[in-house]
Amino acid sequence: MSNTGTKVVVFESIYSMDGDVAPVKEILALCEKYNAISYIDEVHAVGMYGENGAGICEREGCQPDIINGTLAKAFGVQGGYIAGKKDFVDAIRSLASAFIFTTSLSPVICAGALTSIKYVRDHPELRDKLHERSQTTKKILKDHDINVMDNDSHIVPVMINDAKKCKAVSDELLYKFGIYVQPINFPTVPVGTERLRFTPTPYHTDAHIYDMVLKVKSAIKRCGKVK
Repeated sequence: MSNTGTKVVVFESIYSMDGDVAPVKEILALCEKYNAISYIDEVHAVGMYGENGAGICEREGCQPDIINGTLAKAFGVQGGYIAGKKDFVDAIRSLASAFIFTTSLSPVICAGALTSIKYVRDHPELRDKLHERSQTTKKILKDHDINVMDNDSHIVPVMINDAKKCKAVSDELLYKFGIYVQPINFPTVPVGTERLRFTPTPYHTDAHIYDMVLKVKSAIKRCGKVK
């Protein structure tokens, strides 16, 4: 590998469409070996993983150079953040046009975000329950012969593998059964790998999950068999 120029490795801790979890420790070891800056996107992991809900890096005991997170998704507010060494943060604050030409978050949003972060930190049982609910959802879907992509995260991708059928199944679930789930089509995923992406919450009961699975199975059958 060339020693000229600055090397930066940019990756996600959890890839939101497949639910894959990155081998963070191995990637950081390569960054250290080749003197590369590590930049990790934790937006689909913050609030969900780690003792305090800080993400996969906290769970794995890793410290990349820069962590990018969100105050939306698990924290339920809006905005985002980076965390890292002072020099990196100062450089981004001074040179990143997207940061320079935007307005700061309002005090009410900041207060809401701080309260949400504290709540998530203080309630690890919600993370445990969420992961249990996700695994239960995957099992029940598979028990009903519904094609679920395997992964080690909380994300539940139900493979439809056809764009028109994927949208049709999503519409059927919404307009007939009142269940909202987004159809994930190209360019978000490659053509032929279209899917519905479910993310159960800690408050979904077994009855909720069974009811949803039966309706998903019915919608898939009515809209045509999956490939």
